[in-house]
Amino acid sequence: MKRIFRNLLLLGLSATFVLPALAQKNSEYSYYEAFGPNFYTFNGNEYRSASGKPGPAYWQNAANYTIKATLDDKSDKIHGNVELVYTNNSPEDLNFVWFQLDQNLFKSDARGQVTIPITESRYGSSSSTFEGGYKLSNIQADGISNVKNSISDTRMRIELPTPVKAKGGKVTISMDFEFTIPEYGADRTGILSGKNGKIYAVAQWYPRVCVFDDILGWNNTPYTGPGEFYLEYGDFNVEITAPADHIVVFGGELLNPSEVWTAKQLERYNLAHTSNETITIRSAKEVNDKTSRPNKKQLTWKFKLNNAHDVAWASSPAFIIDGAKINIGPGKTALALSAYPVESNGGNAWERSTEYTKASIEHYSKKWYEYPYPVAVNVASNVGGMEYPAISFCGYNAKAANLWGVTDHEFGHNWFPMIVGSNERLHGWMDEGFNTFINSISTEAFNKGEYNIKFGNKNSLTKALFNPSLEPVISSPQNMKEKNIGYLVYYKPAYALQLLRDEIIGRERFDKAFRQYISNWAFKHPIPTDFFRTIENETGENLNWFWRGMFQNNWQMDQAISEVRYIELDPKKGALITIENLGKLPMPIEVEVTTVTGKKQIIKLPVEIWERNKFWTFKVETSEQITEVRLDPRNVYPDIDPENNIWKSTK
Repeated sequence: MKRIFRNLLLLGLSATFVLPALAQKNSEYSYYEAFGPNFYTFNGNEYRSASGKPGPAYWQNAANYTIKATLDDKSDKIHGNVELVYTNNSPEDLNFVWFQLDQNLFKSDARGQVTIPITESRYGSSSSTFEGGYKLSNIQADGISNVKNSISDTRMRIELPTPVKAKGGKVTISMDFEFTIPEYGADRTGILSGKNGKIYAVAQWYPRVCVFDDILGWNNTPYTGPGEFYLEYGDFNVEITAPADHIVVFGGELLNPSEVWTAKQLERYNLAHTSNETITIRSAKEVNDKTSRPNKKQLTWKFKLNNAHDVAWASSPAFIIDGAKINIGPGKTALALSAYPVESNGGNAWERSTEYTKASIEHYSKKWYEYPYPVAVNVASNVGGMEYPAISFCGYNAKAANLWGVTDHEFGHNWFPMIVGSNERLHGWMDEGFNTFINSISTEAFNKGEYNIKFGNKNSLTKALFNPSLEPVISSPQNMKEKNIGYLVYYKPAYALQLLRDEIIGRERFDKAFRQYISNWAFKHPIPTDFFRTIENETGENLNWFWRGMFQNNWQMDQAISEVRYIELDPKKGALITIENLGKLPMPIEVEVTTVTGKKQIIKLPVEIWERNKFWTFKVETSEQITEVRLDPRNVYPDIDPENNIWKSTK
């Protein structure tokens, strides 16, 4: 009765007939918390603009690598030398440099090992007896040997003989390294044993310099498995020496194809560069044919990749190889390659890998930003799905929709975080979530929707994605339970972007803003507020309420129909409907009103109605009795309690 009286006063009505109201719970909503103006905690500066762009004095350091390594397939070891030319573009001199030593994750006393739960984990087993990690030697800086260094878990600090000067100073650091490849390396690297030999998927294999930036200085958070990577951009020149019966594939341009392919394979390899159809370079029948490889003991494969932040590769005597041309843009092409064993061939499986790779990259290049690399290599391995620039490792037993899905997802990562170099270690959702979002669009487009799944209820995952026990999306992957990573790093941020695109901003405006974000931060290091600011500045929308509720907090949305009434007891004069916001997360309103003759009317109201209100009453123009009022009739908003979204007449 109190609510009815309050509404009468606010609306200035003296003769209304109130239809039965739904039972209500207390509202948790605070409009001054949701729409408060203090979302951004720092202003734009010369490094990062308030508009979301890199500022006029934006800087980042550069890392150029020369790496020579040898694969020993008898001992499963890699040994080599890495030389880094590091450029300090920061405004301060650097007295020391931090390196990432990711292979140290596989030492028995590594932090990542002792924090693996007893229960099953993607990142390994607590009962593993494998002892890995680096053996480093001959560490030099600018030619000075035995420079002082200290190793702590997966990081190494090198003291520089002389500081590397600010704003362009350079230092050359080199070292020899050796490690044993783990059979299962945290689902990112490993060895697959097949009937025609081992497949080595080699990643995080050389000591890599940490990022020094304007946010945290040195980003030297230990690598424990869940958090991925944050790396500097530069050019790579790499030589891999492997047994001659192996084929080595690498995320980069092959510089000496005539030295490592047979004459017949070289002809097919060159043809694949110009063919829109898949060309077999080495067939299943040729895998066990000794003449399909040069008659030598070892071969050295030479590669380069420019403007990238990492490189990875694979090697095996068991590879079937095929390829095709990728059409990037006017006059610009790349080469799609697939490498897989006979076990993966046939039955709508890896024989379509090159088709999938080509389609995925062509779609993203046209839709968002042109693919920057000369190749895109898909490798069948025991790694279920892992991305590196220009190369992906996918499960060897995947086929059909599963193979399309993992291929498209891993190559989508070339946009996030390979092109847009966000800090995956801290902000996994800017990598996995953004990629999952663009994957849904590419899957809808692929081969006339061959693998596209249309959900009848877009909010079938609402209770899972908005479970009150979940951490906020903006948490780092190391700071959330492993079982929650899929929801929070992949699906919830992807859902949020889809909601912005389809319901709150609109596809045309959102896509234009999203493309601008990619263009602004291509080969740079954005942080979350750079993304938030870009979308707001480009679209003209104040989305503080959205970022707060969906990313910064784990707020729930719960809109409810509070009251339905006819004006002056007369349905012909229209009706007043009151909606209440019960959850902390505001959203726009969409209402479907059905009258006694079956007529339906849709009313849409913007989110701004909640800027200073906990409930909202609006008029519906109708000349007949209402039989049903339904909130969110298309099920597009994440309402945690849909039971209070429907009002039905009792007459």
